[in-house]
Amino acid sequence: MKYKAVVFDLDGTLIDTLEDLRDSVNYALEKHDMPERSLDEIRRFVGNGIGKLISRSVKENTPEELEKSVLKVFKAHYLENSMNKTRPYNGIPELVKRLKEMGVKIAVVTNKTQDAAINIMNAFFKDDFEIIIGQVDGMAQKPQPDGVWRAMEKLGATKQNSVYVGDSEVDCLTAKNSGIPIIGVNWGFRGRKTLEENNADYIVDSPDEIIEIVK
Repeated sequence: MKYKAVVFDLDGTLIDTLEDLRDSVNYALEKHDMPERSLDEIRRFVGNGIGKLISRSVKENTPEELEKSVLKVFKAHYLENSMNKTRPYNGIPELVKRLKEMGVKIAVVTNKTQDAAINIMNAFFKDDFEIIIGQVDGMAQKPQPDGVWRAMEKLGATKQNSVYVGDSEVDCLTAKNSGIPIIGVNWGFRGRKTLEENNADYIVDSPDEIIEIVK
């Protein structure tokens, strides 16, 4: 087998979280008398963690303390509403099952908070993934490689037998910084053009194609 370990991004790769993220962002913005953001705006803003998401969503020149307040309201709302509209992409549950049958070790590394990541993974992929690494204090977020390296260590994997799967420029840079190739997924938040511009090693249009690359 070419790759014995696969590390996945979460949002835009395994699951479509965009509408729930938009709804929680707009709830927090409304509570602070700020204009709402569209789905396409949220699509552009995600990828670097919730701090950056809120920073990009608030009005220009928003004071730091006010931005922190928006972030706090967003986090509380999203933790309770992260699965209202969120669903796995078509073919993803089957992909996960097939990888496990093949004996491939799988992990998730995301810039989502650890609590939100655990909630979503338990809802849709309970006990399927050996490692779930979200945003926690003291660990650098993607595109820094810390989370990926930690996942690989826990999986007993090496750079030679690991591959990363993601949908964005942040994921491409994460894989590069981690020293492993990336499979870019065309169904996510950014699309083929972004993946090509950021030199994804592989680009797939369906989850089935990942199996062909891994085996």
